[in-house]
Amino acid sequence: MAKKGNRVQVILECTEHKESGMPGMSRYITTKNKKNTPDRIELKKYNSVLKKYTVHKEIK
Repeated sequence: MAKKGNRVQVILECTEHKESGMPGMSRYITTKNKKNTPDRIELKKYNSVLKKYTVHKEIK
């Protein structure tokens, strides 16, 4: 059976990585409930290239 509900998959991308000029990109895939959080989400996630926790914003 297909999944029902308001859960959608979103991609989170690091905001500090672009400005640093280092190669690569830090991205995470997660899910969110569209009904509870219609806005784009921002979470602090670990960036393995910069080796610190940075703000990741939802893209697309």
